[in-house]
Amino acid sequence: MALQVGIVGLPNAGKTTLFRALTGAETTGRDNVGMAAVPDGRLQQLADTVSAKKVTPASIRVVDVPGTGAELLGNLRQVDLILAVLDGWSGTRSAEADKEELVLELLAADRDHVQRRLERVAKQAKSGDATLRTEVANLEQLAAHLENLQAVSELGGDVEIPPELELLTVKPLMEIVNGADGIDLKLEAELAELPAEEAAAFREGESALGAVVRALVEELDLITFFTAGEKETRAWTLRTGETALDAAETIHSDIARGFIRAEVIRWDDLVAAGSHTEARRQGKERVEGKTYVVQDGDVLNVRFNV
Repeated sequence: MALQVGIVGLPNAGKTTLFRALTGAETTGRDNVGMAAVPDGRLQQLADTVSAKKVTPASIRVVDVPGTGAELLGNLRQVDLILAVLDGWSGTRSAEADKEELVLELLAADRDHVQRRLERVAKQAKSGDATLRTEVANLEQLAAHLENLQAVSELGGDVEIPPELELLTVKPLMEIVNGADGIDLKLEAELAELPAEEAAAFREGESALGAVVRALVEELDLITFFTAGEKETRAWTLRTGETALDAAETIHSDIARGFIRAEVIRWDDLVAAGSHTEARRQGKERVEGKTYVVQDGDVLNVRFNV
C-alpha cells in the first residue's frame, strides 16, 4: 500500500485548507483522499536531458478525516504519519492548546481501541491458550499506560505491541501552525490554484507547501529514484534501505514479478552525459540485481520478462 499521511486538526484550525492546498482536491465526504506532489528540481533536469514528453513527480497519499474523537481518529490507523494542523491565526485559542487537545484525543482513541481488544482477547484466553494469555498481559500494560495519558511511543521495549493494533500514538506526529508563526494556509491554498509562474511572483524562494512536503519525505525516511525515458520521466519514492526489487514493485507488480536486472545511472551523471547512450559509453551505467539497495538520485531502467 502507498505511504499515507493523515491530517488532523480541531474545528477551524485549517486542516481541510491544508489538504486542499497540498492535493488540489476538494473534500467529498467522510474519507477525503488526495495526492501531494513532491517537489524535486532534479526531475525537470532529467526530463530535459531525455526530451521527455511527460513529466510526473513523486507523490504522497494524503487523508483528511473530518472531525476528531475516537471513532473518526480510528480511520487514521493505517496512515504512516500524522500531520497536526494547529490554530495560530484565530486569536481564540493557541497552537499549544490545540496540540495538547489533539494529543489527548489520540491517547483516548488508542485507550478505547486497546480496551476493546483486551476485553475480546481476555474472553478467548479463558481457554488456557498461553499465547492469548501473554497478549492479555501485554494489553493490560498498554491499557494502564494509556490510562495515565502516556503515548505508547514512550513505553519501554518490554511490552510487545501487536502490529495489527495500528496504534496512533506510536506514529510520527508532525505539526504545522496555521498563522503568523507558521504558514498562512489560506494564502497557500489560493496560490496553489495559480499557474506556477504567477504563484512564484508572490513568494520569496520555495513555497511553504513545498517545504511541508519535503519535511514529510524526511520524516518518513524516504528516498527518491527516477525512471527517465522520452515517453515519460518520473520520480518515485522508496523507504531508505529498500531494494531494486522494491523499486520494481513500486513501478508495477508485473515488472517485479519478471525482474531480470536493473540498469542504474546516477541522475547527475546522466544529465552531464546528455543521454543514456553517452552515459553508458562513459561507463557511468552499471547493472545491479534485485537485492541492490537503491540510493537517492538513482535512475533505474528495470529489465524484466513476464
